[in-house]
Amino acid sequence: MTEEKVQELRLTPSQTVGPYLSLGLLREDWSELVSPDHPQAIRIEGTLYDGAGDPVTDGLVEIWQAAPSGRYDHPADDREDLPLEEGFHGFGRSGTVDEGRFSFVTLKPGPVPGPEGTTQAPHIMVAVFARGLLKQLITRIYFEDEAEANAEDPVLRSIADERLRETLIARKEGENRYRFDIRLQGEGQTAFFKLSE
Repeated sequence: MTEEKVQELRLTPSQTVGPYLSLGLLREDWSELVSPDHPQAIRIEGTLYDGAGDPVTDGLVEIWQAAPSGRYDHPADDREDLPLEEGFHGFGRSGTVDEGRFSFVTLKPGPVPGPEGTTQAPHIMVAVFARGLLKQLITRIYFEDEAEANAEDPVLRSIADERLRETLIARKEGENRYRFDIRLQGEGQTAFFKLSE
């Protein structure tokens, strides 16, 4: 592209995310990363709430995670000694069309390497898209039944506010079933992370 052409192109104004996510991003069901019949399948369910405590019925939640071995299905993760699950890519997407509810059927991830030789507890990265947001919000799901690993996780340990840290913990509600609600603002707001530029 020529310098003249670059100068002709101007930034367009920022646009909020949604509320038309369902038109382009929810045509396919990406909420089941594995079959519900998979022997290691877990279900994560939650509700996306706005600042007034009302369900967000037109949002979108995406997840990305490692396999149970702790290896990501990504070219940058070349730890070939750790197995990947065949057909499991670690990415999922769910709309919040049903009274703000979202759900995923997936595998519980393994621990992954952290900064400076540390180990991060099993967790799932979460991106939240909703009307009124200029960019997606990023958070994590940790698991209540991984208390020992959570206590050593460098990200959880970096959050001094215990109440805020607790918003990242999915509660176990039954065998292989977890609950993780996301609150965008207000009382009980979920901890969100700033992405590096």
